[in-house]
Amino acid sequence: MAEHDEHLRILAVFHYVVGGLAALVACFPFIYLFVGIAMVVAADSNPHNGPPAIIGFFFIAVALAIILAGWALAAATVYAGYCLQQRRRYMYCFVMAGILCVFFPFGTVLGVFTILVLLKPEVKAEFGWTASP
Repeated sequence: MAEHDEHLRILAVFHYVVGGLAALVACFPFIYLFVGIAMVVAADSNPHNGPPAIIGFFFIAVALAIILAGWALAAATVYAGYCLQQRRRYMYCFVMAGILCVFFPFGTVLGVFTILVLLKPEVKAEFGWTASP
């Protein structure tokens, strides 16, 4: 029983780490956000030289969408780690593990190991998860 507790504790910590890394990586599109803002400002000050303002707005919209999606993924990953630590929301943890498998390399490793641990009957019992017939 202590082995499963240790596995879940380690997985929770790694969910926090991967969530933090995801939040950090999601900040990279701020470069494109600032470029888009600069394009809009430049287009407003001198409309005859440079690209039109719509391209700047496109840069801003895409950058904001990527930033917000990355931060949402990071928050969901950290919350999955919290749920693992508290032994709550088995299905949420399982689904997040599957989603994390898409994000190579750290998410893939974390997702696979989380799925392997969550499939063990002893871990299911700790979550209070009972299989339906």
